[in-house]
Amino acid sequence: MSQLLLIYALVAAQVLLVLAIGCGAARIFRGPRAQDRVLGFDTLSVNAMLLLLTFGIRSGETLYFEAALAMALFGFVGTVALAKFLLRGEVME
Repeated sequence: MSQLLLIYALVAAQVLLVLAIGCGAARIFRGPRAQDRVLGFDTLSVNAMLLLLTFGIRSGETLYFEAALAMALFGFVGTVALAKFLLRGEVME
């Protein structure tokens, strides 16, 4: 019973994460300002990382967890670089 409940919860979480990724992509494409696009990129990267984690939980493969860790690292660095570029006009000083 608990295994079946876990599968249903993971499927529901994956569906909701795909909807959240769609909202983030819409913000990237439709955002009127560059700050909105950076926020959409950050949302998209976090939701994609969480989707990879749910795939990893569902399949039991450790490769998904390593890919999610790398995606979280690159998403954070990319968001910080974009925010710094928008604030100062350059990334490296």
